[in-house]
Amino acid sequence: MKKFDIVVIGAGASGLMFATFNKDKDIAIIEGNSQIAQKIKISGGKRCNITNENVSEQNYLGDKKFVKSVLDSFSNIDLLEFLKKRGCEVVLRKDNQYFCKTSSQQIIDVFQNEIKDVPIFLNHKVTKVSKNGNFFIETTRGNFEAEKVVVASGGESYPKIGATSIAKEIAKSFSHKVTTTSPALVGFTLQKEQFWFKELSGVSMLVKMRVGEKEFCQDLLFTHRGISGPVILNSSVYWTKGDIEIDFLPYANLKKYLKNSKKLISTALPLPKRFMKMFLSKINLKDKTVDTLCEEEIEKLSLLKKYIFSPAGNFGYQKAEVTRGGICTDGICSKTMMSKYIPNLYFIGECLDVTGELGGYNFQWAFSSGVNLEIY
Repeated sequence: MKKFDIVVIGAGASGLMFATFNKDKDIAIIEGNSQIAQKIKISGGKRCNITNENVSEQNYLGDKKFVKSVLDSFSNIDLLEFLKKRGCEVVLRKDNQYFCKTSSQQIIDVFQNEIKDVPIFLNHKVTKVSKNGNFFIETTRGNFEAEKVVVASGGESYPKIGATSIAKEIAKSFSHKVTTTSPALVGFTLQKEQFWFKELSGVSMLVKMRVGEKEFCQDLLFTHRGISGPVILNSSVYWTKGDIEIDFLPYANLKKYLKNSKKLISTALPLPKRFMKMFLSKINLKDKTVDTLCEEEIEKLSLLKKYIFSPAGNFGYQKAEVTRGGICTDGICSKTMMSKYIPNLYFIGECLDVTGELGGYNFQWAFSSGVNLEIY
C-alpha cells in the first residue's frame, strides 16, 4: 500500500490546480485515465475556453454566496496572471471568452511542468474511499493511504473520457447530501409538436430565449436530433421541465416589418427562408405580401415573438459538456473546501452542486475551487 500525506483523486482542471499550489507537500494524484487533463484537451474545439472576461456568481447555478466566496479567492484576473507568468498565451475570442492561443496543450504543458515532481498514478480507477484514522483509497490497480483526501474527479459528462459518479459515491459514503445530477450545457430533444425543427437541420439563427428567470440572446442551431447552439446550451443549465419561450426576432418590433408590400418568405422578415417556409406551414399561413395580412393572420405571425414549447429532454451525458447537480455545498466550507462533517476530506470542481454557463465559467470554477483549498 502506497502512503502519502495528501492524495488527490482526479487529474482534471481542479485537481491539477490544487497540486500546482501544493507541490511542495507529500502529495500524489490518482487518475483513472491513461493521460491527465482529458477534458481540458478536448474542450473549446481543442483550444480550451479557460475563462471569461466577465465572471460573477450570477453566471452559475448554485448557492450564490458559496460561489462568490470561492471565485473571490481566485478570480479570472488571477487566473490570467497565473497563466501569463508561466508563458501560456491566451486570446480573447467570441467577444468575451479566453482561449489558449494555439491549442489546449499549452495549459496542459503548464501543469505538467509545474507538477513534474508530483507522482501521478494513471489508469487507477478509484472504487472506494474509507476512513479508519487515515483514509484508505481502493483502486483497480492497488490501494493508497493518506491523511488527507481531495476529491476532484468531476461529474458524469463525457463518459467516453472516463467520467464516472465516484465523487458522488464517496460523498454519500461520508453522509454528504447529493442533489440529483443531470446533463447540462447540452442540446434539447423535442416533443412531437416541434418535430418540424428537425427538418431545419443546419439552419442557425439569433434568438432570444427565456427559461425561468434567465434570458439569453445567442445563436440557436437546428439539428437532426433537436436543437442546440449556445442559447440552448445555456438554457439547459436552468431548465428541468416546463415551458421555454423563444423570440425569433430578438430586439425587433414585428409591426415595423408589416408595413410594406414584400412577401413573408422572401424579403419581408430578416429570417432564414427555410425557417420562414416551415414556420408558415406550421401556423397554416400562406406566403403573401405583408400589407395584405388580416388581423387574424398577424396574430398567428406574432408567434415569432413568443413561441412557447417544452423540450422532451436532452442529448444525454455523451453530448453534455458538464454535469448539473452534485455534492451539496451546504456541507462544504467555502473558505477551505473541506467537508464540514469529515476533517481532511475535500471536494472541489465539477463534482459540487455548482454549474456554470457556457463560456469558460466551468473551468474558472474548477481552477478557483482548486486554489481556494487550504491544506496545512
